[in-house]
Amino acid sequence: MSYLTNSFDEKIIELLKNGGVGFVPSDTIYGLSCRALDEKAVVRLRNLKSRSQHKPLIVLFSNIEQLADLGMPTAGLEKALAYWPGPLSLEWDARKSPPWLHPASETFAIRMPDKPELVELINKVGPITSTSANPEGAEPAKSVKEAENYFGEGLDFYVDAGEITSGASSTLARLANSQFEVLRQGALKII
Repeated sequence: MSYLTNSFDEKIIELLKNGGVGFVPSDTIYGLSCRALDEKAVVRLRNLKSRSQHKPLIVLFSNIEQLADLGMPTAGLEKALAYWPGPLSLEWDARKSPPWLHPASETFAIRMPDKPELVELINKVGPITSTSANPEGAEPAKSVKEAENYFGEGLDFYVDAGEITSGASSTLARLANSQFEVLRQGALKII
């Protein structure tokens, strides 16, 4: 039976550290998450979601130092730091990063969330993946009940933060020539 809780408790930390995949409230919407540096967990998450290999994941991190664990340089992030923590997902060159995060792409997105409980979780388990909580092509789950209808016992845990109906996806952008190019408009309006 999948573990159900309403907080990022010690059991969630243990499950993530041991390869768990679960339903997690982020700072924008609910997402499916696992430890980004756990190849088996990331592959399992992609399979549960039926996520195309051509669609990279978003990786949530809690501090710039964690980007080194992902094989990413921190130079050039100054402009993004003005919006972090917050709902800005930045597309990043991932060629030196673990290939399971971007199996058929040279990029994936990174974001520093603006939710203290989530940041504390990431401090304890390391960077985590985040992708909308739905099978590919379906509407994102707004509640545990909807997520259970999609994934049932396929997920190791569900964190219940109530129904999230007004959350908007993060804004996805890339930095080119020190300027943002918005790829998907979301919760953040870049000026």
